[in-house]
Amino acid sequence: MRLPVSIITGFLGSGKTTLLNRLLQDPAMAGAAVIINEFGDIGLDHLLIATPNENTVLLSSGCICCTVRGDLVNTLRDLDAQRRKGDLPPFDRVLIETTGLADPVPIVQTVVTDEKLAPTYILDSVITLVDGVNGLQQLDSQPESVKQAALADRLLITKTDLPEATAVAALTARLAELNPGAEVLTLAHGVIAASALFGATLAPESRAADLTRWLREEQYVRVEASQSPLGAAAGAHDPGIRSYSILLDEPITAAGLTAWLTAIASLRGAELLRVKGLLNVDGEPVVVHAVQTLIHEPVTLAQWPDDERRSRLVFITRGMDRAAIESTLDVLRWRSMAPAGGVPKPDPQAYARFLDAMTKMR
Repeated sequence: MRLPVSIITGFLGSGKTTLLNRLLQDPAMAGAAVIINEFGDIGLDHLLIATPNENTVLLSSGCICCTVRGDLVNTLRDLDAQRRKGDLPPFDRVLIETTGLADPVPIVQTVVTDEKLAPTYILDSVITLVDGVNGLQQLDSQPESVKQAALADRLLITKTDLPEATAVAALTARLAELNPGAEVLTLAHGVIAASALFGATLAPESRAADLTRWLREEQYVRVEASQSPLGAAAGAHDPGIRSYSILLDEPITAAGLTAWLTAIASLRGAELLRVKGLLNVDGEPVVVHAVQTLIHEPVTLAQWPDDERRSRLVFITRGMDRAAIESTLDVLRWRSMAPAGGVPKPDPQAYARFLDAMTKMR
């Protein structure tokens, strides 16, 4: 069984170390390994009890903590190797704390795509902390904080216990518009149940409730309505950031899905902050997930979670409107024509539409 990896990110001063301190005192987290960027302030000295090697320490909670002094791949591989040899206690999950200015995408890409890590680790969730006192101002002035929020599975508003946190309601609304797919939670003193933060990855046996929590399609519909001329100008503070949901009535094909995901990620990946979907692929329920140029491996569910058979896609984009996406969707129904014993070839008309749609994406 692969070990879940969660990324804890957030702008400078958002409270990441405070959250870690609280989590590591939770008995449910006794089997965690923590990786902290060496440029950050670890701030866990009161929990340290031993030093197995120069980069790794044991915590009084039973957790393992280490710093990244080089490549993250090597750090993760070293932790696993030491665990297998018995040089470190066994651990059942990994938490990675980023620096306040970090872009989470390279870390996500490392965990998901590196062939040396894939047999051992699986990405679980991106957890972004947002300062309840300074968060609105940071979202207005710091592009890093906007991207950290847009890529999150869970958004945590911190410092809500401080008297200066007077705009929590406005910040909550702003985050919900920026990233409708994330749960927005508030916490004081870094206190939150670990169970609320993890479990964002879908498995083939996932239940309907898990899928609903992951996709959150209704939130995208609500935000899109507020972006219409009849509603409030959602995204006014985040130029070019848009969220929308698209339904497809007809089943799609596996060949079309592969072509579409590959083309849209390669041509417009920088603007495609996130896409999630439950798709009807030749009658089978298939979950897809992409972050910029990174395409997660599609997951075929064991069964449909409900009676709905239409495909559902949700997007968070930057500088790419709904019309641009919709112009490419015909590719999803692309079927190959394979002569007996020959090389499969796309239907000529479908291929022409594919080229036209992809040209428009440039």
